[in-house]
Parts: sequence; structure tokens; C-alpha cells
Amino acid sequence: MTAPRRIVTGHDASGRSVVLSDAPTPKTLDIGTAFFHELWATTAVPAPLDASEPEPTTRPLRTGPDAGGVVARFTEMSPGAAAPMHRTESLDIGIVLDGETWLILDDGSETRMTTGDVVVQRGTNHSWENRSDAVVRMAFVMIDATITDAVRATTGPLEFFDAVLD
Repeated sequence: MTAPRRIVTGHDASGRSVVLSDAPTPKTLDIGTAFFHELWATTAVPAPLDASEPEPTTRPLRTGPDAGGVVARFTEMSPGAAAPMHRTESLDIGIVLDGETWLILDDGSETRMTTGDVVVQRGTNHSWENRSDAVVRMAFVMIDATITDAVRATTGPLEFFDAVLD
């Protein structure tokens, strides 16, 4: 899989807008059945916008965002691959860029998603399956969130998938 091109803008010494970098995404993780391309990460919202800043994708690749932060990434899942059922305490917007995938929830529902479809994943237990014969590419923006006490009262104890992947 080819890392996507990432263009990062900032400001020069006179305050004008400039391109700071234009290159393939610097961090890609191959886990065998999927690729994770980290596009950007913040550790706070609102994110501080300095003229330039250190590369934010050098942090260990985690499933979800840092506390108080946001992660943007592309994922590419191989044909026949399946992710384990998992939950992150985040609000995730997932967009199918190319191909198709199945969103599976713990109530047993299965929803087919194709190019252009968007899911707003709200801290729910889910998995992904690529049942096609082609790679599926998705973009995700994951925003740190808190599951309310009202929801916790109905779900019982929750386990979150917050593993370092690299």
C-alpha cells in the first residue's frame, strides 16, 4: 500500500501562509491484514496553531486519540480481513474512500458501507469486515469523548480498546 500524500501548511516569519511539508505520510503501520496511515494528531482541543510544530505522528500509534485530542488517519483493510470487536471512548467519523466494508455491532446488526458512505461511531462496540475481493480504504477522524453515566448505567462495565499498535 502506498502512503497517502500529506500537505501541511503553516506560517512564515512574516505571517503569510506557506506549505511546511508536502510528502507521503511519515508514519505507516502494517499489521499484516491492514495498514494504518497516521495523518495528524493533536493532544488538545482547541489545538494550538504555532507557525510550525514538531511532527505529531511520531507518537506511538494507538487505536484512539490521546486524552483531549484528535487523530486523523487512513486505514486500508485487505480482502477477507476482519477487525476484532472493540470500543474506544471517542467520537469517530469514518468515511469509505474506496471499496466496501461491513460495520458490525454487538447487537448483531451488520451494515454494508460503500464508497462515499459515512459512519458516526459514538463509542459503541463494533468491528469491521472486508468481505470483498478488493482493499477497502477509509478515512477516520477520532475525537476524544466521554461516555455518559446514563449510557454506562445501561451497558454495565465497559472495556475500551486502547492498545499501542507499534
